[in-house]
Amino acid sequence: MTLRILLVDDNAVRAELVRTGLEADGCVVIDVAPDVTDLVRRVRAAAADVIVCDFDDASRGAIESMRALNRDEPRPVVMFVDRSDPDSIAAAMAAGVAAYVIEGLAPGRVKAVVDVAIARFTAHQALKAELHEARSALSDRKLIDRAKGLLMQSRRMTEDEAYRTLRNLAMDQGKRLADVAESVITLAKMLK
Repeated sequence: MTLRILLVDDNAVRAELVRTGLEADGCVVIDVAPDVTDLVRRVRAAAADVIVCDFDDASRGAIESMRALNRDEPRPVVMFVDRSDPDSIAAAMAAGVAAYVIEGLAPGRVKAVVDVAIARFTAHQALKAELHEARSALSDRKLIDRAKGLLMQSRRMTEDEAYRTLRNLAMDQGKRLADVAESVITLAKMLK
């Protein structure tokens, strides 16, 4: 797969060196932006796979742009900076930057850093999806338990009977068990 890269660098000479290095490694630099202004729109318009940024230092505006990008259009971001401090590093990582390299950019090693950033980004996205799935399953379980409790109390059912009732309703209606449980809870509230 050919990587489509959006390069953000206010130094045209340096940007051209990086572009040449990336293209020599088989990447396509689809755009070179002089700053992070309107970064989310640029990434969408360019359909970039990866964003490579080179800054003298990571400004608050740059970090906020990375945070917005991570929220609205998640992509692996590699940030090269000439100087930094622990707070900037922590802020960049919290904003979703996949690789933060201090003391500048060497055009010959950019592709290797991009590959590491993609791997880190992919692993992070998988963890986020897993966490979302676990939270969703826990929420569903709570709804089902609450609906079972209502059926047990109002209909004098055992836990197994209440569960079978919910399961049968879900199958009959072609709905998820959690959705039926939520309906039972809503109906019970209305009948109080």
